[in-house]
Amino acid sequence: MVEDTKLLIIGGGPAGLTAGIYAARAKLDPILIAGPLPGGQLTGTSDIENFPGFPEPQAGMQLMENMQRQAERVGTKIVLDEVKSLDLGRRPFSATVSSGDEYRARSIIFATGAKPRMLGVPGEKEFLGRGLSTCAVCDGAFYRGKEVAVVGGGDSAMEEAGYLAKICRKVTVIHRRSEFRASKIMIERVRAMPNVEWELDSAVTAIIGDNARRVVTAVVVKNLKTGAEKKISVAGIFLAIGHTPETSLVKGQVALDEEGYIVVNERQETSVPGFFAAGDCHDRRWRQAVTAAAFGCSAALEAERYLTREGLA
Repeated sequence: MVEDTKLLIIGGGPAGLTAGIYAARAKLDPILIAGPLPGGQLTGTSDIENFPGFPEPQAGMQLMENMQRQAERVGTKIVLDEVKSLDLGRRPFSATVSSGDEYRARSIIFATGAKPRMLGVPGEKEFLGRGLSTCAVCDGAFYRGKEVAVVGGGDSAMEEAGYLAKICRKVTVIHRRSEFRASKIMIERVRAMPNVEWELDSAVTAIIGDNARRVVTAVVVKNLKTGAEKKISVAGIFLAIGHTPETSLVKGQVALDEEGYIVVNERQETSVPGFFAAGDCHDRRWRQAVTAAAFGCSAALEAERYLTREGLA
């Protein structure tokens, strides 16, 4: 099957679904390819407290299901498939999905997100979203007054540690080296906090928790110089070892930065006219559901203006 559309949206997280809502209301009849994880990273989050409009915590899966129903109600066509190849070298653009179907689009909003780098240690999969987090701003409030650990040595790790130190009883920073990639001023700022402790030249070898209650209780740390292992009691663990943007489909077709994030301007425009990006595939700084949604809104508004200006709407 080959289907033509004014606007194709690739990605079913907050950015893509918000783009779908705005594009459908603009009568662009958008088609949204939801990808391998419909709903995006939020579907693995147990409770979300910081998405505006909900006075009570929302389960990530429920929030994204509601967003998808809203997008469908206003006219977005949701396709539960994954784009396997994308051709931006011809007009209309062409995207082929796993089923073999082809979608040809006059404009595309690319909202595939990014995935956090993981440690690959025992307990990681079991407790992700249940004591193991990749975002202190998202989940830190759940550990107010408790003891937590931050894994990483870059600016992000120092930001996470500094944020958590203000609300948690104790923060243990675990880093594989004694030297840091973080800026000197950020390290000094965190070192000045009295409730931050350091496990340097050390690596996490396991995450321990209570499977029945589905909570983390400790982290096992190995000193890489001595080989000695010890268990540190914590209620939460925050990974800050980087993210990998999901941009392999467009590598060599649009401008990417040195880490693979799509380069956009203030209008969400990429180096290819008519091809827009929204959310964590370009946002290396904020990585929040609400900012992803805002980027999706901007991309849809700009896509509508592009299509109208080019006589393609």
